[in-house]
Amino acid sequence: MDDEGAAARAGGRLPGDPVPDPGLGLGDETLPVPPSGPPPRRRAGRTFVHALPVLLIVVAILYDIFTPRYFTAGPLYTAAPLVAAPLYSRRGTALTGVAVVVAVIGLQLGKGVIHYVDSLTELITIATVAVLAVLVNGMVRRSSERLVSVREIAEAAQRAVLPQPAERIAGFEIAVCYEAAQADAFIGGDLYAVQDSARGVRLIVGDVRGKGMGAVAAVAVVIGAFREAAEQEATLEAVAQRLERALAREGTRRDGLDAFEGFTTAVLAELPHGDGTVRIVNRGHPPPLLLHGDGTLGPLPAHESALPLGMGELGVWPDRAEEVAFPGGATLLLYTDGLTEARDAKGEFYDPQARLAGRVFPHPATLLDTLAEDVRRHSGGGMADDMALLAVRRPRRADHDHCDEP
Repeated sequence: MDDEGAAARAGGRLPGDPVPDPGLGLGDETLPVPPSGPPPRRRAGRTFVHALPVLLIVVAILYDIFTPRYFTAGPLYTAAPLVAAPLYSRRGTALTGVAVVVAVIGLQLGKGVIHYVDSLTELITIATVAVLAVLVNGMVRRSSERLVSVREIAEAAQRAVLPQPAERIAGFEIAVCYEAAQADAFIGGDLYAVQDSARGVRLIVGDVRGKGMGAVAAVAVVIGAFREAAEQEATLEAVAQRLERALAREGTRRDGLDAFEGFTTAVLAELPHGDGTVRIVNRGHPPPLLLHGDGTLGPLPAHESALPLGMGELGVWPDRAEEVAFPGGATLLLYTDGLTEARDAKGEFYDPQARLAGRVFPHPATLLDTLAEDVRRHSGGGMADDMALLAVRRPRRADHDHCDEP
């Protein structure tokens, strides 16, 4: 397999790669593929901001040249090193300050006003601000280094709690995607996991009630319990019950409202080895979508309602796995409500079933890349909730044989 295909099936694209699918739409209607990198307007804005200290100095010099001797552009000279402090390196900030001081001295000498008290005071003020800008630059650099460290820790936590599944498990092609609603966040209350077992490949996608570190802790509990139960339990129903008990134990350790109202919506799926079916247990979660190889698709709703995990005290209903056909070339899409609750400027919710109708995606990663981009475009980049996506494709027999070739 080529490198691009391997990267796609791993659940992500290489940096700078275009979105493989031409877009989403109804029938033959397609949406344009966004260019790689930031939009031109954003790039132009960044270029302007980066050049702003130089522009301030140039405008200040021109102002002093073409105005009478007692007019001064002191505020512009003062602003230049302060603007440079968070944008430039320490050396660049220092050079900006030196350039400002030299320009002021030269212009005051040219106008013959350097010996006046007001001019001397202005020069001292600008020089002081230039020195302070260098100090501010050092503080900004240290803060940036701490932020980088925090981001690295957050990435490590995400990999530990929600590790990236293998691109291919027991013949199935797997891809995942996580989009956090909070800026610069890497993990929240949504979860996914894939576990191979003697009885088939078992999957879970869920959404923990709440936000913050409490939700992350509950995610860790659910994922840990799922991995253990998926290996040991004989049925998917038994896996769901193990998760129920794990969350009940976790609830006894919590204080406040979470001790009484903590719960997790989840959908569990089982893909038996060598069997063209999928078994699903839905615990109060949005129904998965089954995308067929010919572009048709449909939801897989639960025929019997069930409470979310962690709410067993409110009622006892036996879990019953529902079995449906999962033919070769089809893709099973599991997602959290961050997908369906994404709104556009008019307040309309995102409808994945309508947006994916008639579309064919060769690999799960292609589906998730295009879907995530379309959701961001639909919501204007401002998602209200985290979104977790998991797609698994059962290859056709011909595809499977081709991939097994050396």
